[in-house]
Amino acid sequence: MKSVIYGLIAIFVLGLGFWAYQQNYTTQTVLKENARLQSDIAGLRERLAVLRAEWAYLNRPDRLRDLADLNFDRLQLFPLSPTQFGTVDQVAYPRPPELEVTGVYDVRGAVEEVTE
Repeated sequence: MKSVIYGLIAIFVLGLGFWAYQQNYTTQTVLKENARLQSDIAGLRERLAVLRAEWAYLNRPDRLRDLADLNFDRLQLFPLSPTQFGTVDQVAYPRPPELEVTGVYDVRGAVEEVTE
């Protein structure tokens, strides 16, 4: 009887060892994938920083002014002046819709119909 118990314990220990071995390799695979993703994220952030710097370089006011002057015949863009801007009171905001009163609300929340 003891040998059967020892045999079952040995099989159980071997099963646990096999499970731990698989978990170790699964963990290593996930860690490698995580490191690869972190590297990809760092590369994309670097690329984004380069693109932002390039965007700022291309949108320099003096460069845009020179391009507008160079393409004046085609685009007919004039330089900005303060007189081209309006004030807040000149903005035409849409009027809010007028709501119809369809009932009277009691303090307790009941609705009474309006008869006219």
